Amino acid sequence: MTIRRRVAITGIGLVTPAGLDAASTWARIKTARSCAGPITIFDASGFSTRIAAEVKGFDDLPAIDDRKLLKYASRAHRFALAAADQAIADAGVRPTLQDAARWGCVVGAGMMTVAHQEIAAVQSAAAPEGEFMASALLNEPIANDVMAFSRSLSTAGIALLLRRFGIRGYASTVHTACASGGQAIGTAMRLIRRGLADRVLTGGFDSMISPVGLSGFCLLSAVSADNDQPERASRPFDLTRNGFVLGEGAGFLVLEEWNSAVQRGATIYAELAGDGNSLSSYRITDSHPSGDGPIQSMRRAIADAGASIADIDYLNAHGTSTPMNDRSECAAVKAVFGDRVNDVGVSSTKSVTGHLIAAAGAVEAGLCALAIRDSLMPPNANLQQLDPDCDVNIVRDTPCAQRIGMAISNSLGFGGSNSCLAFRHPEDTAALVASGR
Repeated sequence: MTIRRRVAITGIGLVTPAGLDAASTWARIKTARSCAGPITIFDASGFSTRIAAEVKGFDDLPAIDDRKLLKYASRAHRFALAAADQAIADAGVRPTLQDAARWGCVVGAGMMTVAHQEIAAVQSAAAPEGEFMASALLNEPIANDVMAFSRSLSTAGIALLLRRFGIRGYASTVHTACASGGQAIGTAMRLIRRGLADRVLTGGFDSMISPVGLSGFCLLSAVSADNDQPERASRPFDLTRNGFVLGEGAGFLVLEEWNSAVQRGATIYAELAGDGNSLSSYRITDSHPSGDGPIQSMRRAIADAGASIADIDYLNAHGTSTPMNDRSECAAVKAVFGDRVNDVGVSSTKSVTGHLIAAAGAVEAGLCALAIRDSLMPPNANLQQLDPDCDVNIVRDTPCAQRIGMAISNSLGFGGSNSCLAFRHPEDTAALVASGR
């Protein structure tokens, strides 16, 4: 019998509204204090929603230290480069000329990578009097700027990462909206399992806090308009919730083959043990009220990890704070765990960070690994009145100190893509390996 290659998480890098690295992000998460506030990136005075969870205090040049590379990078790309740098440094290993072909890179990319100022400039040039005029673009510098074009490409992020780190193996971009980061990490895990890579830099990045991004979510009535109390706006599972808070950022992990990590004495946060995916065909923006899609992805992740529902201690929920999502996800949780539903701690860290869209699943994967390391379930912020339809075991207000043998993390995307990742405590994995399993 061939023993499946196991996958270790050895590096974590985070740039989020909660902090500019993994340590500061994790510290803020544990306080259950929301990062939402008035939008400062652009003038949002004309929008029904004027709040978001922005990354504050980010200085890209010290973080990245490559002026030539930064010319090609959008705001979201700069978050990605900084978080990836952190993950590589944390892992204590990076590609060399000898092993670059055995490194992979899989990223979840956002929907809008071009800066909103550039979009506005091109629009203004092309339609100066309200009617599109292609010839007008010829005299507009930004419309002919190859850098602006490059920054707009969905593949630009991974190209920058490959150049930055010299990775020469398998490379791919995943674009499944809010499921992107989770599915990218699951794909990376499978590369190592199948022997196609020994190490993979993987994660997700996004920044949709722009007039274009915000207007779309406003039209969908998906974002909270609690402009007078932004710190309360993201309240997953609360009876009064009325939409998510748009966030931004990046999360990256270094994954590597378990035995290799052990042999070089790497710090292992957790085993990335399972990956489950499904596709809902209900609506573009909503899951079926029964939670059918998330049910399938959670069951598949647990099975893929060689585990059972009895092994799961914590769930990092998708938990967007929209009425339909939270209700549907909780229905799925109850269907999967049955009589054990009250034994599984549940929280949505989006209550603190806001919804990072394509970066959400990657950041939350990193938080699951940190939760396992510290034996600490992060709290759900802003839950004052539990929705009766969301009657699962929510970790409220303060962290829950408990050893986490296994955790799972949900990412449910617009368009119906559902991702679930499963994580195992490294001590438990070591015991399985020692027993030949």
